[in-house]
Amino acid sequence: MIDSIQNMFAYDFMRNALFASLLVGIACGLIGTLVVLNRIVFLGGGIAHAAYGGIGLAYYFGQDPMLGAILFSVLSALGMGAVHLRTKARSDTLIGVMWSIGMAIGIIFVSLTPGFKADLMSYLFGSLLAVSSGDLQVMALVALLVIVLVGFFFRSLQAISFDETFSTVRNLPVTGLYLMMLVMIGLTVVVTMRVVGLIMVIAMLTIPPATANLFLKDMKGMMLLSIGLSWLFSSVGLVVSFALNLQAGSVIILVAALSYLAAAGIKKLAVHPQA
Repeated sequence: MIDSIQNMFAYDFMRNALFASLLVGIACGLIGTLVVLNRIVFLGGGIAHAAYGGIGLAYYFGQDPMLGAILFSVLSALGMGAVHLRTKARSDTLIGVMWSIGMAIGIIFVSLTPGFKADLMSYLFGSLLAVSSGDLQVMALVALLVIVLVGFFFRSLQAISFDETFSTVRNLPVTGLYLMMLVMIGLTVVVTMRVVGLIMVIAMLTIPPATANLFLKDMKGMMLLSIGLSWLFSSVGLVVSFALNLQAGSVIILVAALSYLAAAGIKKLAVHPQA
């Protein structure tokens, strides 16, 4: 088994999987921190599931499913963001409806498309070992865009994440920043989908930042630690899945979840050693 693990990166598909994990880790670390700090996990979940509508439509019309997912996720992000900003008291219900519509559209058009549909299942459950060079290019572009936007608007994003009211008083464009953040979430959801699948996207977006938040409170530190944790969880999960012949995305999420529980336990013992 040790020899097998040592030779695993001799394969092109394993190297692609590792590069994909690193690129997605950057996007998830940065955007996931914003998701956790702004307490909009439910919005991220809505965008992720609505994106499946774009996958189904693109597949039905013979287009690249990833492009369809990008278009649908961005539109869904803007729509859900507008709903959340205007009707916060009942936005969870409306976002749940939009979430369901996206999934329903995707499933209907998938069922209407003739032929074998195994590739579409990879968007639901992830197919890290099937990541192509084209997928890597899209992931690299999204990671670069996220780095640029977060770097350029860092102070403003930090302000609305910790005190939205004060940001409004300071005349920051809160609505524009909020919608931009949701668009970044939508793009990150699409590339993460290729690694762990639509069903587990939210876990990858939230577990590394939540783990970082156990020990750090400043946003920059959380982002950097989240990126590192995403890389660690992905690398360990990839090695374990290869060694045991298991589905990579599920193993990555399991490693991340167990690590979070362990970190939470360690922190509790450190703070309350006699509890």
